[in-house]
Amino acid sequence: MAMKIVRELCTACGDCEPVCPTQSITPFKGVYKIDANTCSECEGDGEPGSPQCLDVCMEDDCIVSV
Repeated sequence: MAMKIVRELCTACGDCEPVCPTQSITPFKGVYKIDANTCSECEGDGEPGSPQCLDVCMEDDCIVSV
């Protein structure tokens, strides 16, 4: 599984990019995107079921599991 950033809700604050342990989050066309090929949902990198990007994102439903 992987996480996805909803473009319409992303404010491009950049809070998620530095906390991603797999460096899967990058700027893309004025907002951010998550590379589904490398995103591990932080499995093994913290609390189970708690991706770090979700912990820092201030926008409700901006980052979702796909």
